[in-house]
Amino acid sequence: MSDSAKSCFPPVVNAQTRLLILGSLPGDASLQAAQYYAHPRNQFWRLLGELLDGDLPGLDYSSRLAALQQHGIGLWDVVAQARRPGSLDAAIRDLSPNDLPALCASLPALRAIAFNGGTAASIGRKQLAGMDSQPLLFDLPSSSPAYTLSYPAKLSRWLALRAVLA
Repeated sequence: MSDSAKSCFPPVVNAQTRLLILGSLPGDASLQAAQYYAHPRNQFWRLLGELLDGDLPGLDYSSRLAALQQHGIGLWDVVAQARRPGSLDAAIRDLSPNDLPALCASLPALRAIAFNGGTAASIGRKQLAGMDSQPLLFDLPSSSPAYTLSYPAKLSRWLALRAVLA
């Protein structure tokens, strides 16, 4: 893909969403597949599979999304649209943020928001700063293969989300 404007996907949420996981902006592999976290080396589905004690990577995409929703997990991104050559967050320019406060206000069961990576946390926390009632916020290490923290170290941080889903 070129550095033309890139846009996020619609949120995957419902009235039972207790935990909202926010990325930055889908990478090129995800945009081409029209699926969240489609890059084969992205560890998102593996991490969530371990969090939920299920084989999410072994499911087709629609079944993965259904499994997340059954567990009260929603997905979206903090960036609505931006210019970005390639897939690295550091290359995001001219961004338009998503209206996170409006989405949060529409989710009656929301208890927590988890940011998948530092860029998502930086942009997302600014968006949420003016909210009257704040859900719990978790800054997680990115599931991206570009973030080279070991898988066990990432997993230990992601497993903290179990407390929200209990």
